[in-house]
Amino acid sequence: MRRADRLFQITQYLRGRRLTTARQLATWLSVSERTIYRDIRDLSLSGVPVDGEAGVGYRIKPGYDLPPLMFNADEIDALVIGMRMVQAWGGPQLGASAASALAKVVLALPKEKRDFVEATPLFAPAVPDECAQGERLEAIRQAIGSRHKLLLHYSDAQQRASQRVVWPLALAFFGGTWLLAAWCETRDDFRSFRLDRMQQMSEQGHYPDRNGRRLPDFVRAMQRQVRQARTQGQA
Repeated sequence: MRRADRLFQITQYLRGRRLTTARQLATWLSVSERTIYRDIRDLSLSGVPVDGEAGVGYRIKPGYDLPPLMFNADEIDALVIGMRMVQAWGGPQLGASAASALAKVVLALPKEKRDFVEATPLFAPAVPDECAQGERLEAIRQAIGSRHKLLLHYSDAQQRASQRVVWPLALAFFGGTWLLAAWCETRDDFRSFRLDRMQQMSEQGHYPDRNGRRLPDFVRAMQRQVRQARTQGQA
């Protein structure tokens, strides 16, 4: 990365966060902390209003602005395929929002780069049968935001049917399959559910923000399972 590009990236990071350490910047930009300290000094000398100090962190004073960010061809490809994937697999509301965001990106590009968007040969075609799943995805996304319980009529991989009352925590996409991460009241434990195996779903009352049943707790539980599986595999 050219030094001018790195200085620009540092400025963008400092504008988008409350406080950023030199170590974080060095990791993100694959340079040494000494290089970051030198870059911060040069930015300050050039008139960029950087606040902070070594060992504590840095930020840029509110109100400072830069010219619009210009994307290169690879960055445009990344943005377009990302937006197209959301349009294809993200449900009706997220899909519409992705289309709107892509249109705004196109308007922000200089005229000579707008053709790159249409010419990007990367696609994520939607599957016709995914319409119902997209609506279900949107309903779950809303339930996560409002912390509403869900009653699921669910079939597992062996086609065994069950009813589960769950606290929806997060959605994850794995190569064409959406998973719901949740606390399952029925099993009194964390569980993951495939959206394409949900037969019916209805919203229940609110669930509390309870310690031990939040998303970070789910992540830690999954990490423990992975470590245990690796240990057993090595035994």
